[in-house]
Amino acid sequence: MELTGNTGHPRRWAILGVLVISLLVVVLDNTILNVALRTLADPVHGLGASQGELEWAINSYTLVFAGLLFTFGVLGDRLGRKRFLMIGLVLFGLASLLSAYAQDPAQLIVTRALMGIGGAAIMPVTLSIISNVFDPRERGRAIGVWAGAVGLAVAIGPVLGGALLEHYWWGSVFLINVPVVLLGVVLVAALVPESRDPKPGRVDLLGVLLSVVGLVALTYGIIDGGEHGFGRPQVWAAIAGGLAVLGWFITHELRSDHPSLDVRLFRVPRFAAPVALVGLVFFAAMGVLFFNAFYLQLVRGYSPLETGLLFLPFAAAQLFFAPRSAAMVRRFGGRAVAVVGLVLTAVSLGGFVLVDAVTPIWMVLVLTFVQGVGMANIMPPATESIMSALPREKAGVGSAVSNTVRQVAGALGVAVLGSVLSAVYRSEIASALGGLPAPARDAAEESISGAYAAAAQLGPVAPRLIAAANDSFVAAMHWAAGFSAVVALLGVVIAVRWMPARPAADPAAARPATEPELAGTA
Repeated sequence: MELTGNTGHPRRWAILGVLVISLLVVVLDNTILNVALRTLADPVHGLGASQGELEWAINSYTLVFAGLLFTFGVLGDRLGRKRFLMIGLVLFGLASLLSAYAQDPAQLIVTRALMGIGGAAIMPVTLSIISNVFDPRERGRAIGVWAGAVGLAVAIGPVLGGALLEHYWWGSVFLINVPVVLLGVVLVAALVPESRDPKPGRVDLLGVLLSVVGLVALTYGIIDGGEHGFGRPQVWAAIAGGLAVLGWFITHELRSDHPSLDVRLFRVPRFAAPVALVGLVFFAAMGVLFFNAFYLQLVRGYSPLETGLLFLPFAAAQLFFAPRSAAMVRRFGGRAVAVVGLVLTAVSLGGFVLVDAVTPIWMVLVLTFVQGVGMANIMPPATESIMSALPREKAGVGSAVSNTVRQVAGALGVAVLGSVLSAVYRSEIASALGGLPAPARDAAEESISGAYAAAAQLGPVAPRLIAAANDSFVAAMHWAAGFSAVVALLGVVIAVRWMPARPAADPAAARPATEPELAGTA
């Protein structure tokens, strides 16, 4: 039934469908990539990528995406949201095509960064267009559909990626984006109206540059140290340089009247605490998803399609529990729901410490399901707390800050936990490599994928090397899982200490931050 006096666009629901397609292609590609990591590491059927190069293939996209999110939102408001959406889709499609035909890991890392630029142009303008074409009374429902597209992509991405890898070469996981992008461009051109912000903000180019340079330098140091050891000066120079540039970035943002990331919002504990929760959870979870793909395909021997299907319990838990967690927040309060979600997440991540090469696979599925349930019950209370802590006019900025922290934390999680994985694996397997030819020894020492590739050339000693690689990887996985569980438990402490319990029943907690609290955040 049409609402009386509805001010929304006549084609608003069709426009929402187009925006969902645009969003789906961005999110889908990252979930597809998880099941393709093993294939990309294969020197015969993939690119022979090292573990560090695989981490960069993930993080080059994420860091560029997060670094440009704010600026591209402002540029879209200034230059036209429809135009910017089409530019983003075209760039994303071209970068996907280039990724599909990359000749080596370095090319893939560069093309993935280009995909990050396209994704950063798409994501913020989709929300701006929704706000422009929908009546305020329908906007919440429309944003719920938009958010549901993320859950759908999480669910179908691994299965679609596995099915493609079962029948086609590794580049198909990127090539699949091209027809979807072409459909999106045609539909955007036909249906989406152009809109602009009459008072667009200024672009903080220095802030964007500092954030990207600082994060890339820090991440490079962490990944390179994990892959080749932390005893070299250049590793610590990269880490220290990255931290120094990020310190400069924070100082610049505090002084700027048009910051790309409004760090002053973190002065409000009721805003900073839930943002920190989101960051800690995604830091822990993304690193575990990274090593789980290798565990399932190498240690357990599952195909890419089977691996994709084994990720379904995580996605199913997200799809089922996330829409219901808002009701749980109303009934029990945001703090209680967030704490339960964090404890479930920590238990599931810590549970991987008990997983080895012969653990019944149903136990792994239970752990991933519990992780999905836990994470589904963290985002809604965190989002509610973020939005209730800020004045209405800062809601968009608060959402963007949360999304940026989530992306950066996920990238650092892959980098840090991947480095823990690499360092422990190298230490564990060293004693089993004596007597091997130098090329095989170097390949096996680098990663479990390298060990499997070397074993294929070794004949009778291959089973011994594969067994040693599996044992070393499982031991490394235990350390990474334990570290991720500790990170999630840190979130429990933050939630108990700073998350508001029941905003609706506690006027002081429900009150948005006052002007003194938000001094300088205009």
